[in-house]
Amino acid sequence: MTIIRESSKSAAEHRAPEVLALEALGWALADERRAERLLLLTGLTPERLRHGIEDRGVHAAVLEFLANHEPDLVLAADALCTTPAALVAAHRELAA
Repeated sequence: MTIIRESSKSAAEHRAPEVLALEALGWALADERRAERLLLLTGLTPERLRHGIEDRGVHAAVLEFLANHEPDLVLAADALCTTPAALVAAHRELAA
C-alpha cells in the first residue's frame, strides 16, 4: 500500500492565518532578543499579548513584524514549515 502525503510546506499553506500568526508569535518569543524587538517595534506589551491572544490586530502585528524584516521572515517560514509568501498573505488577510 502506498500513502501519498502532501509536503509539509504544502500542508502548511492550508493553515488559517490566525494559526500561522500564533505559531509565528511562539517562534518569535522563543528568542529573547527577537522577542524584545517584537515588543519594541510593534508596541505590544506582554500584558497585551496575554489578553489579546485571540485578537486579529495582535495576530496582524506579529506577522507585520516578520514581513518587515526579511531575515526573520525567512527563518520563521522555515521553522514553521511554510513559505514567506504564506506568512505575508496571512498578514494581509488579518490586516484587512
